[in-house]
Amino acid sequence: MGFKMGIVGLPNVGKSTLFNALTRTAAAQAANFPFCTIEPNVGEVAVPDARLDTLAAIAKSKSVIPTRMTFVDIAGLVKGASKGEGLGNQFLANIREVDAIAHVLRCFEDGDVTHVEGRVDPVADAETIDTELMLADIESIEKRLQNIVRRVRGGDKEAVQQERLMRLALDALEAGKPARVVEVDADDAKAWRMLQLLTTKPVLYVCNVGESDAAEGNAFSAKVADMAAAQGNAHVIISAQIEEEISQLDPEEAEMFLTEMGLDEAGLDRLIRAGYELLHLETYFTVGPKEARAWTIKSGTSAPKAAGVIHGDFEKGFIRAETIAYDEFVALGGEGPAKEAGKMRAEGKGYTVKDGDVLHFLFNT
Repeated sequence: MGFKMGIVGLPNVGKSTLFNALTRTAAAQAANFPFCTIEPNVGEVAVPDARLDTLAAIAKSKSVIPTRMTFVDIAGLVKGASKGEGLGNQFLANIREVDAIAHVLRCFEDGDVTHVEGRVDPVADAETIDTELMLADIESIEKRLQNIVRRVRGGDKEAVQQERLMRLALDALEAGKPARVVEVDADDAKAWRMLQLLTTKPVLYVCNVGESDAAEGNAFSAKVADMAAAQGNAHVIISAQIEEEISQLDPEEAEMFLTEMGLDEAGLDRLIRAGYELLHLETYFTVGPKEARAWTIKSGTSAPKAAGVIHGDFEKGFIRAETIAYDEFVALGGEGPAKEAGKMRAEGKGYTVKDGDVLHFLFNT
């Protein structure tokens, strides 16, 4: 699996410009007026991973298939969205469908680009959206609590559990904190996810800076970094302008351009890596003469569950996984030499797949 990240923010902070650059399309109209993105634009990008190319070269694979990540460019939100202002209702519905939120914050000065609030203050912008999401969650919880009163009185176990969890969330929200601060037991994890609260989504703050600040950031991004650290969230510094320029270049030209700008890598790479860390994702590989392929899993995934990412039948009929660590596969020169050296392991259902594992699954049909 890949994962789906929603790009959100106030109007005119650079969401659509960043989306266009990341997906190398012009699907999202980047224009200097609010709500130019009315329907959420969806784009898929290949997740860059140098390990996959290395494995493919060793195995002489005919095709190389990276795992993919989905970006959703969601319409700009304004104050009052929780009450339906602007495109509020649509915005909130779109957020429910993503795995994580990339919250783009304007960290640049430009008199030609109008700010919806008439000033540049990324921390205040973040608070505006956080407040709207919390208000939307409060309203949602209060409605649902009213709807399950009879079931709770009747002793319905599911309803009783839902009520308890919703009240925990409501306590946090009314204290001005997002629902993700609530610690939930393993027994409640599934029911908690089913609540689909907006403020349980992991957040990655994306500081959109001007070209000259792309390498080190600026005073605006420094304030965002402090805010993110205080919240336990992550942040990345990206120049949407630079990413847009890079998207128009071939790989060699792009590398030269990045070097000239003092950057080690494109913002896409940093954004994906931060997203992976945010959602605790890992990658394993399947490698052969036909294809080398990357697969994304959650950290801590068992071998049968990892097999199920390829096909459900692999999980149902799982027998064992033949496993070679990436470093050993590369150092020894492929599957054959690794097997001869005793570095291929047979792992059963209890094995937890590690990042970089090269796997071959055996299963009953």
